[in-house]
Amino acid sequence: MPSVDRGLRPKLLEAYRTLDAFPDARAALAALKAQSLRLAILSNGTPSMLSAAVQTAGLAEYLDAVVSVDTVRRCKPRPEVYALVTDDFALDRSNVGFVPSTRCDLMGAASFGFQTYWVNRLAVTDEYADFAPLRRIDNLAALSAA
Repeated sequence: MPSVDRGLRPKLLEAYRTLDAFPDARAALAALKAQSLRLAILSNGTPSMLSAAVQTAGLAEYLDAVVSVDTVRRCKPRPEVYALVTDDFALDRSNVGFVPSTRCDLMGAASFGFQTYWVNRLAVTDEYADFAPLRRIDNLAALSAA
């Protein structure tokens, strides 16, 4: 397996702070917010990285929380990470709709008991068939109808 230049790591991490949202993200979040849903990001990123990314992407107005794994010092897909959501929002697992950025994260969230939605934009093969999402969708706009 080819090695990646370790000198790229800081540049890649810094780039995360300036990423734009997918084109359908703002409208989808606005539609979900209009349904009186509480919305949050749960990420392995640091609080400062997440804050910068949310501001740059223009998503702050739609979010009720931005939750970092820093508080439990574990990464997804560990159950302690998903418990941050149920604890912060005082919700039962089965009342959380979760839309992960990776299929591994979906597997972890489904194992934890979240209702999962897989936005499979690239139509990739499902590598975790035993942990099927509640629903497969092509884009974020489909969430408001879910």
